[in-house]
Amino acid sequence: MPRVLPRPRTPLAALRRWYEEEMGWPTTATEPVQLLTGLCFDVLEMPADAGSAVLRRLPRTGPVALLRAGRGGNHPGDRPKLLMLIAAGGAEELPGILEWLEWGALTTDLTARGTGDRMPAPSFPTGASSSYGFESYGFGSWEAAGWVRPPRPGYEAENSLPTTGLGAGIGDGGGAPDLVRLVSTAATECHRARLLRARNAQSDRAYGDQPLAFSNASRMSAGTRPRSLTL
Repeated sequence: MPRVLPRPRTPLAALRRWYEEEMGWPTTATEPVQLLTGLCFDVLEMPADAGSAVLRRLPRTGPVALLRAGRGGNHPGDRPKLLMLIAAGGAEELPGILEWLEWGALTTDLTARGTGDRMPAPSFPTGASSSYGFESYGFGSWEAAGWVRPPRPGYEAENSLPTTGLGAGIGDGGGAPDLVRLVSTAATECHRARLLRARNAQSDRAYGDQPLAFSNASRMSAGTRPRSLTL
């Protein structure tokens, strides 16, 4: 039986209650509110310019949030990031998938948040229930994150996030893509975005990024999985 909480008196309390009651996602007791990863979902994180290309190529990825830029966006760590929700346990698989795909040099661009980590709680999705009393609070651009592809209460709980193994889809129909296909697409787009920044005189080399080099695996058929992840 869901907990019955008093009506929230602040926008942050309303946000926390919405995630805990409607989505069933654990949150922190901090301000700003954060979502705990590694329990209901993990997060695949990449630069927003690469992430936008991934969204165009894969029409179904599960919920996606935009993490806004920090201190002016000049340092790579301050640029906007796209956070893609994946099945819990996916963060632990990311290093092995990148290694198998021969994309190890992209570690600084393509990372994951899993057990023991957290992510900023994005603002309420458009059309969320007004029963939490947040509509008058006027959430605005000060928030750290916002939904690009918002979650649907009760939907993500049904193992519908990108994963590997039996039941993983290709992302073109009604299901989310296989995690390996998602990582392969994301790695390719991270590399392309890096090349574009360099061509636009925005090279990341001053910040110690890895050398640019295309992976042979990036030309492999999308959706292929390493045998070790399907046994």
